[in-house]
Amino acid sequence: MAKLSTDELLETFKEMTLLELSDFVKLFEETFDVKAAAPVAVAAAAAPGAPAAEEAEEQDEFEVVLESAGDKKIQVIKEIRALTSLGLKEAKDLVDGAPKAVFDGKVNKEQAEKAKAALEGAGASVTVK
Repeated sequence: MAKLSTDELLETFKEMTLLELSDFVKLFEETFDVKAAAPVAVAAAAAPGAPAAEEAEEQDEFEVVLESAGDKKIQVIKEIRALTSLGLKEAKDLVDGAPKAVFDGKVNKEQAEKAKAALEGAGASVTVK
């Protein structure tokens, strides 16, 4: 079998349909026990000036976790009730079960900071994740 140059290979690939090329890639992966997508992902991540990695790290949803109620447990329960739609018993159970997430789902940064400030003002220790 004659060895093809890189340019000849590229010309051959250009003549193939998308389905033929897809089948070729699958067969290539099976034959050489490799994944064709891995080098592409590494090359994209290593590309200079690519802000995609920085954007992925920026968090837009936060979890507010009540670590402990502190000395003013009743004030913390009142703040939990004001911040959430929980009843008295549910708010008390949340405070008693600390450390526990204050909200059912994740919240935006503004809500998380507001909740943290209110709960810390009532004497609780809170973390935002």
